[in-house]
Order: sequence, then C-alpha cells, then structure tokens
Amino acid sequence: MTTLRNSVHLVGRLGNDPEMKNVGEDRKLARFSLATNDYFRDHKGNQVQDTQWHNIVAWGKTAEIAEKLLKKGKEAAIVGKLINRSWDDDNGIKHYITEVVASEIMVFGKETQQ
Repeated sequence: MTTLRNSVHLVGRLGNDPEMKNVGEDRKLARFSLATNDYFRDHKGNQVQDTQWHNIVAWGKTAEIAEKLLKKGKEAAIVGKLINRSWDDDNGIKHYITEVVASEIMVFGKETQQ
C-alpha cells in the first residue's frame, strides 16, 4: 500500500521541449509541461474539453531519458509524486508551485530517424 501514497500517473502531450540544467558536476534536471484532457457535457448537453497543464520535473537518469526521448507534442506517460514548494522573489512576494517529480517516463509513438 505504500506505493499508493503520493502517487501520480499522467498521460498527456508535452507542451514544450524539456528544459535541461546541470546541477552540480554530474546531476541533470529536466523541466517540462504536460497537458492532459478531460471531457464532460455542459448543461446544454454539449461536449466540453477541459485541458489541465502539469509542471513536471525529472532528476538524474530520468532527466537523461527525458532529454533523449521527449519533444514538444509527443505523447507520454509519467509516473511520479506530487510536491508543493514556495519561494520569495526579490520584491518579497511569496510564490507557490505544484510539480510532479517524475520517477518513470514512457513515450508513445514511433521514433523517427533524423
């Protein structure tokens, strides 16, 4: 049951290519956004699409996989955990963000030769 605690599973499309950073001498960080769609019917019976954008971060080997395989528009499945963090900017304003820290990434579709 411990695997059910703070577990996130998403399938969606990348909104941007992963933004890569080197942290320290040998650790990579990847950041990207993932869009998921949900559909429902409004009060008139019309189908409505609701798109949610998720902030994804990946570290180490998972970041290396993201850098190699992920591109804007690609469909991917992400498994990870949800984190919340905050920081104060230079003007003293507190900012909050919710992110998914990816532990597994699976890309759908065929790889093309370049």
